[in-house]
Amino acid sequence: MEIREYTIEKINDPTGILSGERYEYFLSLEVEEEDDLASEQGLQLKVLFFIEEDHGKILNYHFYNSIEDKYLDFALEEEELAEITAFCKEHFTEAE
Repeated sequence: MEIREYTIEKINDPTGILSGERYEYFLSLEVEEEDDLASEQGLQLKVLFFIEEDHGKILNYHFYNSIEDKYLDFALEEEELAEITAFCKEHFTEAE
């Protein structure tokens, strides 16, 4: 799996009751042809990421096919989850 493009948006908590910060990522992915998720149109992963001090984790994620406008019922493997978590932790400071 390769991340081709991404966008990040910081989610503001108007109530101030949530700890840490939350970010929403939209990742455009390229997967190997043999993968069940492979698509000529590409694949997107929507990620809700939490960070507090040096600790970051994925709270939620969904695969999305933008051409068909539908969410896909697939899960990340442990290695992929670790890769996406590391990516999010590395890039959250780029959010607007």
